[in-house]
Amino acid sequence: MKKWLEVMVLLMVFSMLAGGCVMQQGKEKLEDLEFTVTKQQDLPAALQEQIEKKKEENFSLTYSDNEYLYLARGYGIQETGGYSISVDDCYRTENAICVKTTLHGPQVGEDVAKSPSYPYLVIKLELRSEPVIFQ
Repeated sequence: MKKWLEVMVLLMVFSMLAGGCVMQQGKEKLEDLEFTVTKQQDLPAALQEQIEKKKEENFSLTYSDNEYLYLARGYGIQETGGYSISVDDCYRTENAICVKTTLHGPQVGEDVAKSPSYPYLVIKLELRSEPVIFQ
């Protein structure tokens, strides 16, 4: 009986850890946030510099100016081109902004650049003060 109780406790802990942003903050999704995927040429120069320094490794960073909050997610060096990133969710809880992205590899048979690539994505939101959790 004691072993069964230990297994149940471990399962509960695991499910809470795997629950993502909602469980981490202990709050439910309050609203989806509107955002724009931003092109490199439209990024503030200081943000471009930060991305350039971090692009070879996985990274998540935030940057704000007087108008907008920028959320950047990079997936480090990839062996070829042909990668893309999707924004699966971007929402607000009571205590945080949560962003979930996914890296997609090249399609089978797709003609891709043979040189390394550094896929990243930057989304722009209205200026907000909540902490950001990347999933």
